[in-house]
Amino acid sequence: MSSNKPVTKAIITDAGYASRYLPITKTVPKAMLPFGNKPIMQLVVEECAEAGIREIIIVATPEGKPIYEDYFNNAVNHIRKQLSAQGKEERYGAVLKVLDLPKIRVIVQDPALPYGNGSPIASARDYFGDDEAFLVLYSDDVVFGVSDAKTMIEAYEQHPDAKGIIMAQQVDPSVVNKYGIISLKDGDKLDNIVEKPSVDNTPSTLASYGRYLVTTDIFNYLKPGNEGLDNELWTVDAITKMAADGDVYVETTRGQWVTTGDPKNYFLAHLKYVLDSEDYADDVRKAIPGVLDTDTVDN
Repeated sequence: MSSNKPVTKAIITDAGYASRYLPITKTVPKAMLPFGNKPIMQLVVEECAEAGIREIIIVATPEGKPIYEDYFNNAVNHIRKQLSAQGKEERYGAVLKVLDLPKIRVIVQDPALPYGNGSPIASARDYFGDDEAFLVLYSDDVVFGVSDAKTMIEAYEQHPDAKGIIMAQQVDPSVVNKYGIISLKDGDKLDNIVEKPSVDNTPSTLASYGRYLVTTDIFNYLKPGNEGLDNELWTVDAITKMAADGDVYVETTRGQWVTTGDPKNYFLAHLKYVLDSEDYADDVRKAIPGVLDTDTVDN
């Protein structure tokens, strides 16, 4: 199947319960944790907006659905009124930027589907036509710098008959056993993804992560009966099967991918965001040596 239609839709997933973050994630979806004064999810949505995406489907838990709907759609006019009365209405500008983001629809993962990271994608099937390409972004993954979403759409415009485009980042050879590593064919096409290969037996140093452009062909593989490891429905399995039936191209990120999948990496990613993006970054840099100086800790 080929499609010359422009890519205008994206799926962003946050349908798990993030047990490594408990207790906070019993109340707050993980992608609503902050980077500065924005939640992680807003950064991923902004990445899509930068690429020209016009409609975004967030797949959430039942508890997370109303939280996302409120965040992206509630104008909180009572706050605007109060700020206006206080002469601080410029602070409301941050809310206006949220309300000006692309159309956002929030759905719940289909409970009839198997467990696995492919099930949130399968849950959004009804929102796509039979011949349509779209983006899939995992909210665990944040990309600083050049938008991966934009890179994938540009690559798809060059390869309109592709089954998909996936992003990769070069990693140090010593840590390939922590990632899904890409095996290439014909120079820039996906052969398969080897999960956590040994350092001595790795097909490359290209790590795959949660940034994909796929056609609706993927739904042929993301369905009950196609479970893989641990009896789960895996996105990577579906993409690898697509690559056996047609061309899936691999693009190396022009930005920097970081994961927020656990509290340590979230903290490091948040710190990078603050140091790169916030106007108080220099104050943080000055404070860090003092914080790390144990002699200053009051025991």
